[in-house]
Amino acid sequence: MRKEFLAVFSGFPDHHFSKEITKRLREELTGRKSIVFITACPLEYAQNDDDCNGMYEMFAEQGITFEKHCVIDKRTKPSEAKMLVEKADCIFLMGGGVCEEQLDLIREKDCYDALLDCHAAIFGVSAGSMNMARNTVDFFESMEPFPGLGLTNITVSCHHDPEDTWRYEQTLKMSETRTIYAMEDMSAFFIKGGKIDIVGKIYRADNRELHLITEDDIHELEKDKDSGYSTRKSMSN
Repeated sequence: MRKEFLAVFSGFPDHHFSKEITKRLREELTGRKSIVFITACPLEYAQNDDDCNGMYEMFAEQGITFEKHCVIDKRTKPSEAKMLVEKADCIFLMGGGVCEEQLDLIREKDCYDALLDCHAAIFGVSAGSMNMARNTVDFFESMEPFPGLGLTNITVSCHHDPEDTWRYEQTLKMSETRTIYAMEDMSAFFIKGGKIDIVGKIYRADNRELHLITEDDIHELEKDKDSGYSTRKSMSN
């Protein structure tokens, strides 16, 4: 099914949204009863509480407040986690941890079908953004791809920095077998109704060649029927 609104973020090193990102969030997040964060560090309870509150504050300081915010981690009972996802207006897949641990948590807490069927806007940052794709590559763990959530067919490499030679090389290695979109921090993909908009600096990497994303690249992505769709095949047991 096509999700109503997706946002793929790289990272926010200063813990603030840019003006461009804030403007889009204000436009899209019209229902704001509940925002649910899903951790990538399931056992780091104190960190999860701090990160949840810190990320929520990024919304609140821009006047984008919700009646309720919470985080799903190992403490959350599956029945509660499923209910939280089903009722959320926004779901935020967090970063800071291992991609597969976040996916395992989603399975364990019985959230996978609920996540795909819910009415919520779905956002990701760092590991969370990587997990939104049909195919995820976490080069800190392995170059072998594994099934992500299948919310989009855009495989990303986050926190891209042209001066970070190790990360740059890992992105080029990834591009040997698939197209990768390398995102600098403060960048974003916004996906709605089959249309894709970008903010900040994003690069397209293919066959070890990398260039700033172009309008033609975006149009090519928009023609991909999987660029903004979810699929249950990606995480079937």
